[in-house]
Amino acid sequence: MPTIITAIAREMKHLAERQRVVAQNIANSETPRFKACEVAAPDFSALLAGQGSGGGQTVVVRPHVEITGGMAALGARRPRGAGTILDHDVTETKPDGNNVTLEDQLLKMGQIQADFAAMTNLYRKQQALLKTAIGRGGG
Repeated sequence: MPTIITAIAREMKHLAERQRVVAQNIANSETPRFKACEVAAPDFSALLAGQGSGGGQTVVVRPHVEITGGMAALGARRPRGAGTILDHDVTETKPDGNNVTLEDQLLKMGQIQADFAAMTNLYRKQQALLKTAIGRGGG
């Protein structure tokens, strides 16, 4: 598979995971002591070095969320995102320790949507170029 297609696929998976984590942040915006999470950006250095799709995994740290007895009774569990890290780019922390700001999270959702649209367009254009190269017409 061409490197550009591999990079686009990896970025689209990253964006899908990032959207899931931002939605989780929004859902927990009123949970005491909940800390906003983010997804570590993928490492594209192996692709840029011409090594194809091998290697290039980013090491991430899972966030620590303190689950109190009351929260556990309501069904709360620790987040299980494989690539999630604590979001250090927060604008405020509430008195109960929660640092999720809905405005920040909605801005991130908008950016994710724009990035996903850009990746989709790049993928379509790459496919058209490949079709042209093998003689099956452009589009």
